[in-house]
Amino acid sequence: MTAPDATVWAAVALAGVGTYALRASFLFLFEYLGTVPARVETALGMVPAAVLSALVVPAILAPDGTVVVAGNGRLVAGGAAALVAWYTENILATIVVGLAVLMGLGFL
Repeated sequence: MTAPDATVWAAVALAGVGTYALRASFLFLFEYLGTVPARVETALGMVPAAVLSALVVPAILAPDGTVVVAGNGRLVAGGAAALVAWYTENILATIVVGLAVLMGLGFL
């Protein structure tokens, strides 16, 4: 069962308006308050890591929808990439090492 095209486009437009309104509300709120409270600033600093984790971890642990730990090359490559990211703080090195490990495990 699929939704009609108009319904899908209405949902996309509503999601876009909602996202914009949510982001704009923070701008107006902080302009109204004058300063960003320290606790909020600390919490906002953690958002990128949380979002990245929410995107990456399911793709690594459950690429097909079920959690796979044993024999999961993505898990090994993700672990290697995480170590490189932690040690070097270099995005390019992290990507290259993660891909190299994943491709290397694919050839085994």
